[in-house]
This record gives sequence, C-alpha cells and structure tokens, in this order.
Amino acid sequence: MVVVFLSGGIIIVKDSQIKGVSVMGNLANAIEVYIKRLLAASPNATLLLQRKELAERFQCVPSQINYVLATRFTAGHGYLVESRRGEGGYLRIKRLDLNKERVNQLLSVLNDLKRKITVNEALGLIDRLADARIVTRRENEIMKAALTQGLRAQNQLLSNNKREMLVEMLEVLLKDS
Repeated sequence: MVVVFLSGGIIIVKDSQIKGVSVMGNLANAIEVYIKRLLAASPNATLLLQRKELAERFQCVPSQINYVLATRFTAGHGYLVESRRGEGGYLRIKRLDLNKERVNQLLSVLNDLKRKITVNEALGLIDRLADARIVTRRENEIMKAALTQGLRAQNQLLSNNKREMLVEMLEVLLKDS
C-alpha cells in the first residue's frame, strides 16, 4: 500500500493499482510510469510526494528522481512540477488538463522570457495574452503595473527579478487553468 498526500487530502493507493511498475529494465521509465499511475488515481491530478521516499522505493539516488522530473514531467509534456528541497521538502506534480493551444501560447511566452527582454517587449507579451483571451483586461493591467512599478524608461532591459515575477505569473495561469 502507498500513501500519497494530495492537496485535497490523503489518498491511499493499493499496490494492485500500480502493479507492473518495477525497477527492472529502465529505471527512469519505471519511475515515470509509477508517477503517472499515481496521478491517474488522484482525483485532482495533483500529487505531493517526498523525493527521498520515492528514491527509497526505487532504490536509487534522489538525483535520478530529479532527472525523470526534468525530462518527462515538463510543461511541454503537460505537467507542472514544484520542488522544495531540504528537510520537509516535497515534490508537487500537477497534470495540466488545458486546451493544447492555450498551453502552447503560454509556453511560447515563457520561452521568450528565457532571454533578456526589454520592458516594452514584456508589455507586448502581456498584451498578446490579453488578445488571446488568456488573461482578462484587468489581469493584463495588474501584470503591467507590477512590472513597470519604479521604472524610468520602457526601453530598458527587464530586471531579472521582474522577469522571474512575470514567469511566476505565467506559471500561476497554467496552474489555475
């Protein structure tokens, strides 16, 4: 029996529900299948797991779990992963059940943010979100206000802090959809 803590409570999954997951063969595949089966058993498609316990179950190092999450549970694959390290750390894995077009639009914006961009470019990205009806006009204005607060010139590069803030806003949009 496996006990998984979910944001909506605790779910107990019988080993028979996740049978066929063994460490024989490709370990990364086994970890992926195991997590996907737990997600399928979750009523809200969200898991809260302990990295250490997952590594112990598969008799591997925690970095193997990190590898699986980084390569197979990405936003491009339809998942959001939040990770907290250290004592009491956890992994929160959420399967995104969004319109594929909307996810692609948000991922496109997130990819644009990987490079340095100007404040004007960031404001243009936010306007694209409103034009595509991903955010409301009100959310558009709030996002713009947060990014432009304290700025003197709109053609300057967006600071790392403001860029990270915009990325987090976009991640919230993905989570809440």
